[in-house]
Amino acid sequence: MKKSVLYIGNQLASKGATATTIDTLSFLFEGEGYTVYTASSIKNKLFRFVDMLYATLKYSRKVSVVIMDTYSTQNFYYAVAVSWLCRILKTPYIPILHGGNLPSRLDKSPSLSKKLFGNAKTNVSPSKYLIEAFKARGFNNVRYIPNSIEIDAYPFLLRKEIFPRLLWVRSFAEIYNPMLGVELIKKLKEQGVKATLTMVGPEKDGALEACKRETKKYNLPITFTGKLEKHEWIALSTSHDIFINTSNFDNTPVSLIEAAALGLPIVSTNVGGIPFLFEDRETALLVPPNNVDKMTKAVNKFLMNSCLAVSITKKARVRMELYDWAKVKGMWLSILRE
Repeated sequence: MKKSVLYIGNQLASKGATATTIDTLSFLFEGEGYTVYTASSIKNKLFRFVDMLYATLKYSRKVSVVIMDTYSTQNFYYAVAVSWLCRILKTPYIPILHGGNLPSRLDKSPSLSKKLFGNAKTNVSPSKYLIEAFKARGFNNVRYIPNSIEIDAYPFLLRKEIFPRLLWVRSFAEIYNPMLGVELIKKLKEQGVKATLTMVGPEKDGALEACKRETKKYNLPITFTGKLEKHEWIALSTSHDIFINTSNFDNTPVSLIEAAALGLPIVSTNVGGIPFLFEDRETALLVPPNNVDKMTKAVNKFLMNSCLAVSITKKARVRMELYDWAKVKGMWLSILRE
């Protein structure tokens, strides 16, 4: 069996974007003895697309399988084209299903979806939410492999007292609704809570500038750090007490797994795969999307009840240990050996 794979995805961390699965999983595969070819790190979208196709042609005979990160927006068409080429070359391929809005893509593009996902060696879903959505639309070749972390890289800090020091980590994109974080701080300020918020992540579609304008307009205590390396925001997390996730669509964000592993009490919207990742009032506090009142209430619940925060964070850490690469890798290696 060839112990080599081609991984197709947006490998743009070196260009200022947030690291994605291609950056982490390709490294982990190499640690298991695989030769991993990747595409693409080219910033220009058109040239990146061409590079993905070229890499598929170049490496199709050298690898046992092509793995591709698959999303619901423009990147969906990258996967469609690469999968078409794989079928011509008779090279097996595995889409990894990302993005909480993929069910909508299945409905909008049924013919392309059938060709892409129906002809895959298998489809890998990091969330049971997407497995249910795909099965409901007739796709039964979907297997669950959760997003993974190396748990030892995330030291657990038990916060016995909770202060209103909030942390948000994500790319600034409208789909993640970062403006809700700004509205949350504004609401807490109106209530007399001396809360602060640190927002970590790069600009993606103008959402960062919009948040900065609103912050300046109302003179809010919000700090924007830009993109930070993982070790940098892990160090930053020790001076924060609550992690917020504001997205309108989501799957199983690694940032939430990381935050829970670090011991940060989490307040998150209950969209997409997040209710499959956390249980409300057990391992996180979950609220409806785009609802500043409910999110404010949840943050205040942690501030007023440190015992609740301690209980939730301890349970969440235990849950996140299930996502350690040492426990997840067997699922991947089984598929790659088939």
